[in-house]
Amino acid sequence: MPLVTAAALFCLIVAVGDGDSLTARCNAQAPERVRIAAIDAPELRQAWGRRARQQLAALCLGQRAEIQPQGRDVYGRTLAQVRCRGRDVASEQVHAGLAWVHPSQVAGHPQLAATAEQARRNHTGLWSQQRPVAPWNYRRRHPPRYRSSARN
Repeated sequence: MPLVTAAALFCLIVAVGDGDSLTARCNAQAPERVRIAAIDAPELRQAWGRRARQQLAALCLGQRAEIQPQGRDVYGRTLAQVRCRGRDVASEQVHAGLAWVHPSQVAGHPQLAATAEQARRNHTGLWSQQRPVAPWNYRRRHPPRYRSSARN
């Protein structure tokens, strides 16, 4: 696929699926689905899911983004570090209490993990709930009906 390269790309964000995925148009290429690396935001039907999407849209939709591809996820989306308006999107979502650092990514992203811990201690966003449900647990309990269109 065209987006998986070593170099950062500058792309226009044309859609936001949820709090950790978006669609980017790079050069004259077809739109590419992008999953923000290292984080997992609540699903849209979860508490804080729509708010996570709104925040990502406010930060990135219609903006030029710097996308640093890192591979592909199980849905075929490009995994990438994303910067919109000069800000790291993963850090912004985690800082606002609108995403978890995925457990498999904590060791490789200590600063992001520290940001998540601060949001949790401050009861920011989803951390204001008594027992927030991690999106990976939510998906296990509520599998999507159609895998290919379940996530953007």
